Amino acid sequence: MGNVRIQRVYDDGGGAAVEGEFRVLVDRLWPRGITKERAGVDLWLKEVAPSTELRKAFHHDAALFDDFLRRYNEELEANPAVDELREVLRHHENVVLLYSAKDSAQNQAAVLLEYLRAHPE
Repeated sequence: MGNVRIQRVYDDGGGAAVEGEFRVLVDRLWPRGITKERAGVDLWLKEVAPSTELRKAFHHDAALFDDFLRRYNEELEANPAVDELREVLRHHENVVLLYSAKDSAQNQAAVLLEYLRAHPE
């Protein structure tokens, strides 16, 4: 796995693609108020995001994060979109996983990145 990082799509520079980076939006819903041009997304892989049921249950409530973490990891174990993302990682040296959540630590992109590091194949 090459260099992979996460970035909030709303942050300064969130839409500014860096030369050589492949940008993957890992949200199930398109970020509100962000145009496709501003987002600079190369691939929208919404299938790798948490299920709608899990997303609604968590609703970015810090008190529910441990349960979200466990349940999302279980979803990732059975999700074929993870293999699609691994294929992207094999073909691109620098990948940015874009997300729209306000919390930079407790969000699906952070969980997904840790999952990929723990399970490279």
